[in-house]
Amino acid sequence: MPSAALEVPADIEAFTADALARGWGDGLPLIPPTPERVTRFLGGADPDDVIATLPPSGAPCTMEKLAINAVMAGAPAAALPLLRASIEAMAIEDFDLHALNATTGSVVPAMLVNGPIRHQLGIPFGAGCLGGVAGSAPTIGRAVRLVMRNVGGQRIGTTSQSVFGTPGRVTGIVFGEWEERSPWAPLAERRGVSGDAVTVYGAMGTANICDLVADNGPDLLELIGKSCAYPGANGFLTSSAFSEMLVCINPVWAEIIARDIPEADEVRRLLWDHAALPVDWWPPAYHPSLNAHGRVGHDGRVHLVQDEEAMLFCVAGGLGNLHAAALHSWGATLSQTVAIP
Repeated sequence: MPSAALEVPADIEAFTADALARGWGDGLPLIPPTPERVTRFLGGADPDDVIATLPPSGAPCTMEKLAINAVMAGAPAAALPLLRASIEAMAIEDFDLHALNATTGSVVPAMLVNGPIRHQLGIPFGAGCLGGVAGSAPTIGRAVRLVMRNVGGQRIGTTSQSVFGTPGRVTGIVFGEWEERSPWAPLAERRGVSGDAVTVYGAMGTANICDLVADNGPDLLELIGKSCAYPGANGFLTSSAFSEMLVCINPVWAEIIARDIPEADEVRRLLWDHAALPVDWWPPAYHPSLNAHGRVGHDGRVHLVQDEEAMLFCVAGGLGNLHAAALHSWGATLSQTVAIP
């Protein structure tokens, strides 16, 4: 069924104010989604095609609804296949979008893009890739966020209980992997999807990891892994049956690491092994629960993520060296990797 047509102001400032009053906006300027703009964005796609049903509203997200929100966000029409694939990935049951949208946490679906489409859309994968690069990524992420708001019905303080939120809940987190500088296969390929693909991951935000000393693979992986583990990270909550971790390694560090540790599986294993803390880092009151849930290993350590396969990593970021980025997960979502048609 086509979306209901409403008469709204054509002027951007007036439309933005009107949309905000109706609960459609996010506070940033919105482009009026005129029929001409929406039709142009769809480019011949069936407007009534249902991509997925989105929680918490349970409303169907049609191609037309996706296009309307993408036009308002200022996203390029060429991004339609990426946007559709991302919505489909988020709607997969194991991603648990309903809980993600409702939680008290600050989680937002991050979109990590692989394949040639990175170049076609100008998805950043070098310096500043997690925010600050002028281009289409913020508009693509914002389009998804508006879909979550206007189709999924996510509202802070009502359907969403997020205590702090994150800037990513406005413009999303959209970046690519610097495949051309990676000594390992791309993340999506390692997860079974080659070529153009998007991995949707429930990220609590980004955290910087910095080092000035390490000059070899084992030391860098130890530093990165240990930096991911802190007692208040969601992965350590015994209320979560599982959790994930995503690490972005800059190309300079990746080259250093690969000289010593050429296999991606071993890189993942070492990151997982180092991302752990001795149980006595928690006050004694926490120990019974950690033990009861099998979180304390035979060596007295608690791993941030229970399974080493849940330790994800990619190569991205600038050539300034010195830094890695950690994207902690919320804990109840399983990241999904799907092909972009």
